[in-house]
Amino acid sequence: MSSFWSNFVIVISVLMMLACLWLLFANARGTPGESTDHVWDDDLREYNNPLPRWWLNLFVITVIFAAGYLALYPGLGNLSGKLGWTSTGEMNAKLAEYGARRHAAYASLTGKDIRALALDETALGLGRAVFLGNCAGCHGADAHGAIGFPNLTDTDWKFGGTPEAIVASITKGRDVMMPSMKAALTPEGLEALIEFVPFWSDKTLEPAKRDAGLKQFAITCAGCHGADGHGNQALGTPNLTDDIWLYGPGRERVRHAIEAGLHGQMPAHESLLNEDEIRVVAAYIYSLATPFGTP
Repeated sequence: MSSFWSNFVIVISVLMMLACLWLLFANARGTPGESTDHVWDDDLREYNNPLPRWWLNLFVITVIFAAGYLALYPGLGNLSGKLGWTSTGEMNAKLAEYGARRHAAYASLTGKDIRALALDETALGLGRAVFLGNCAGCHGADAHGAIGFPNLTDTDWKFGGTPEAIVASITKGRDVMMPSMKAALTPEGLEALIEFVPFWSDKTLEPAKRDAGLKQFAITCAGCHGADGHGNQALGTPNLTDDIWLYGPGRERVRHAIEAGLHGQMPAHESLLNEDEIRVVAAYIYSLATPFGTP
């Protein structure tokens, strides 16, 4: 705040407090019931009825309190107050206190392998707290995910379920895109994939549909998803032979994915979480999946 506006605020504040005191005492003068000689409509007279003394004293105490507060705490322009208190200083003190408590909480866990942390109740409690504060918005409080957001409690991992892979996903994030394949497919080729891919694991699928689908799959999709459809964790492409569908199962979901493409992004958390927080939340996620929950 500039010196002009600081002085302006100081002058206005002091004048307002003095004006309040003047108004209070000015209206406290006179004898109760005494006429003020103000007459309306010939016979309607105004009489002096000042505030009761106790009520007046409360207002005066309020003004005195305000003056004392402004003398001790910042409020008069750029004046810092006698106590030197600032909201920034209080915030920094709270942050330092929080940092000390957090350091104490993580001290016994530093250096432990994530597989060991996954069996440590203290680490899991801290990891769950970090998860609820940073991950539950997408993956759900129970980590079961939703359409477009992976379930973290099963064994289906696009980039791998090792502790190292989980830490990498949390730290650096993931960005995966399936391009639209509409221009690369004939209508017959598209229908062949739609009739095959959603039912890859269905043993009752007609052999003719399976053969046609596999043939088109080898041409269009195997480069990313693998010839056997098991996906590629290096690319983050999903396994298409199981019953787990990140964007939902069924012909229409698969049609949309092929025609329009898909784009999934997990944001990097390295600027939001420190190393200890990343390790405990990775251990918590690691503990949720089976059989990854055991070292």
